[in-house]
Amino acid sequence: MSISEPGVYATDFDVWIGEAFAERGPFTLLIVLVEIAEAKVTPLSSTFLHVIGDEVDWQTMAELLGGSGRDWDGACFFPVTAGDGLLLDSAAARIRLQDLKLRLDADRLILNEGYFCDKWGRQIKVEEMPLQ
Repeated sequence: MSISEPGVYATDFDVWIGEAFAERGPFTLLIVLVEIAEAKVTPLSSTFLHVIGDEVDWQTMAELLGGSGRDWDGACFFPVTAGDGLLLDSAAARIRLQDLKLRLDADRLILNEGYFCDKWGRQIKVEEMPLQ
């Protein structure tokens, strides 16, 4: 399915992933699934995949993420490449993902450094809450 077909709605994610691929070429995508509660965002699980073309759309991505077995409310995507601009190998991707998880444990605002969206592919942001 092409998002340019008449009557097909392009989500914020569809636009973002197309622009990311056009800008970078192939890349590794670090993904963090989160639960969103009233004033709390909790990471649930994470994974990575390699984006090697521009045909990924939100519907396909949501179906893949639905296979996680987790009840998620949002997902955050971090496109990365190796120092030479190539895809990360699996070991390097796991290390980068672990580093990302440690950063997220310390500061949820890190989600704003990636492309953060809700279950419908709409871009969202984490806002800092004042301490009470």
